[in-house]
Amino acid sequence: MSLQPPETEQGGAYAPPSVRQFGVFLDNKVGKLLELLQLFDDKAELQLAAFSVVDSSDYAVVRLIFNNADAARVALRSHDYTFSETDLLVVELSEGRSLTNLCLHLLGAELNIRFAYPVMLRREESPTVAIAVDDLTLAGQILLRKRFRLLGEEDLV
Repeated sequence: MSLQPPETEQGGAYAPPSVRQFGVFLDNKVGKLLELLQLFDDKAELQLAAFSVVDSSDYAVVRLIFNNADAARVALRSHDYTFSETDLLVVELSEGRSLTNLCLHLLGAELNIRFAYPVMLRREESPTVAIAVDDLTLAGQILLRKRFRLLGEEDLV
């Protein structure tokens, strides 16, 4: 019989609110982004909350966040898109909780922000940003302690 430590905030019991990002791989050709975005236009249960494009000479990676990750996954698979999935934090910025403060708090814990981009969502006139970090759980704990508001998929409506 092995003894297990009790579940703590640092252990597996805590998961911060997060959202699922889809990284869709596209040929870097005129009209491919439009084709991808039109795929979601007729889906009432699916709203695009954020996107970012990273391109190279041959291909582009389009990062997408939706209010319904399961429906987005089905739509992408049904049209044979190649994609990856990553969990991100979506952080609401407000007075006293700026992007600079967010970066300072994560730097204090030696956490790297791998990438970030704005979310096309305005909640009470506060901007929001999606961030990919080295350790989602630790970053979530730190930001919540510093009184940042973290949004989940259900908040993206």
